[in-house]
Amino acid sequence: MDGQISAPTQATSLFDQTVIPGDIIADLPSVANLRVGSGLRQDCFELLATKVGKLRYKKPNKYWLESSHKRYDPSAEDTILGIVVGRKSENFLVDIKSPSLALLPVVAFEGGTKKNIPKLEIGSLLYARVVKAYHGTNPELSCTDASGKAAQFGPLKEGYMFDSSTGLARMLLSTPTCPVLQAFDMQSFEIVIGLNGRIWVNASTPSMVVLISNAIMASEFLSASQQANMVKELTDRLQACCSVR
Repeated sequence: MDGQISAPTQATSLFDQTVIPGDIIADLPSVANLRVGSGLRQDCFELLATKVGKLRYKKPNKYWLESSHKRYDPSAEDTILGIVVGRKSENFLVDIKSPSLALLPVVAFEGGTKKNIPKLEIGSLLYARVVKAYHGTNPELSCTDASGKAAQFGPLKEGYMFDSSTGLARMLLSTPTCPVLQAFDMQSFEIVIGLNGRIWVNASTPSMVVLISNAIMASEFLSASQQANMVKELTDRLQACCSVR
């Protein structure tokens, strides 16, 4: 074996099912690189639920519970949107909607050194990756991917950021593409979604930014057809207003 495992049968039967604290998700062999995300705890050879949520699994070996909350529970490798709220000598202090502020080392940028520190103002919005998340400590962030490249990470300028539930954020990031985003397929806009329930949208006009943001916020509990119909109605209404002007 190469240290990776396929999903145990017991866990497979619970995929996409709601579990509660104390439920045994699976009996697992001891695997060094098992990735346990939010809402789960590995206790010896058992994987236990610590909160209410739907069990999710990503190959080869990541498990987590998906639930809809306003507060965010950080997990390593999550991608999030954070707001700079301060700075100490070695770190930027970043609000990521978690119980404690996250630390973003001043060198955690592509090519970052102590002589080349990004000029981030208080209130700057960042797209970042969680690299460390241990209970009782401040999460640590990075604005690079695992190879040290900036990739898509870093400050986000212009556009509009709004808060959502963590459940809506995960729905928008799901595969296949969420219906509310598919319905805007012909529109020109940018979107960055943080697993911590923050969403950034930018488009060619302020009215389009407002329309897309409102559609996303209203979509969480709608069916696929309802989402598509809502987007069409909002788009038609916007076009009618523009033609009157």
